[in-house]
Amino acid sequence: MLKAKIYVQLKANVLDPQGKAVTNSLHNLGYTDVIETRISKYIEMSFRNDNREKVSQEVEKICQDLLANPNTETYHYEIIAEE
Repeated sequence: MLKAKIYVQLKANVLDPQGKAVTNSLHNLGYTDVIETRISKYIEMSFRNDNREKVSQEVEKICQDLLANPNTETYHYEIIAEE
């Protein structure tokens, strides 16, 4: 079996209000060295298929169709053997 580890994050030029709120909270807690926080999504998917190329094509399509908004987000992923 194969597992896809998918990371979806906002593009650098897109405002991240949730990240800004976390940065402000960290400053209030005394973590004043934190300059910026960006919040991302991490998704794991397990596949029955052991064909890396097929799984990679499927993950690419899933990211484009559902997981990432191409206007505001980027994504990358890795395919690993599931233990």
